[in-house]
Amino acid sequence: MGIQPIFLFSVSRSGSTLVQRIIAAHEGVATASEPWLLLPYAYTLRVKGVDAEYVHPLMVDAIADFCQQLPQGREDYRGELRDCMLRLYEKAAGSQARHFLDKSPPYCLVAAEIMHLFPEGKFVFLWRNPLSIVASMIQTWEPWCPTLFRGDLFVGLPRLVAAYRDGAARAHAVRFEDLAAGDERRWRALMRYLGIDFEPDALQRFSEVELSGRMGDPTGVKRYAQLSAEPAEKWKRTLANPLRRAWCRRYLSYLGRERLAVMGYDYAQLVRELDAQPVRMDSLLPDLGRLMKDVAKEPVRVWTRNRKLGSPNVIRALLGA
Repeated sequence: MGIQPIFLFSVSRSGSTLVQRIIAAHEGVATASEPWLLLPYAYTLRVKGVDAEYVHPLMVDAIADFCQQLPQGREDYRGELRDCMLRLYEKAAGSQARHFLDKSPPYCLVAAEIMHLFPEGKFVFLWRNPLSIVASMIQTWEPWCPTLFRGDLFVGLPRLVAAYRDGAARAHAVRFEDLAAGDERRWRALMRYLGIDFEPDALQRFSEVELSGRMGDPTGVKRYAQLSAEPAEKWKRTLANPLRRAWCRRYLSYLGRERLAVMGYDYAQLVRELDAQPVRMDSLLPDLGRLMKDVAKEPVRVWTRNRKLGSPNVIRALLGA
């Protein structure tokens, strides 16, 4: 195959669309908004995580049995999947591109499987201050509640850290705050890892990159036409009421010092910054109402999810943090 796949791994609201557009502004790089192409295939060898009309764990067993008939077992199966995906990337990229960048935030759930599937791939792990991620989720999609975006925050981010720990020798990690501030050294190091000549003017002309498709960032594409350090501070007002601050302290504790250190953040410093912000009472009463509803509903949700998905009890995880 002639195409070189690049995977940009992050959870939602980590600034991945901005990074995607700047990388795609370089010559020879093609991309699409958010393909999500690998999700169903990465889950064909994962027993938990899929709720379907068929019995997913039995399908995994069936595929495993079939793989035993192949000369190289599961590696033959993975090889055929890899070749199929590379052909699709190549067709989507067109004849002028040498690289295809797949930025799909749900890949945080299956990053380890994707790294196994593509030994020749390039893997960029994009980290962002978890407080900024939480605030951006609230600002973009929904009001705060204790079980806010459990898939990204309580499952996806820990899996992403684990995948990076296991595959760090083949990957490149960078913080969104450093890239968004326009630190050219960080951009040069990233492009050097990708094997692409760095083009300084890409840091200005990325706004010309258009991303078609229904998936993707509904706000950032329109809001950010140039690099800025401003997004790094936006979380402070959104998370200022006492309930949200208490939740954030417990979430940081849930992630733990070691995971945060892998991401490039200091647990104690994040807590100090959180506690240093002036307290605001904005949205406190509605938040209290959502808190009571979530606490009442979560046991039923957990029972439903655990039958097929094995997701954590978010309330219990926060209380135990």
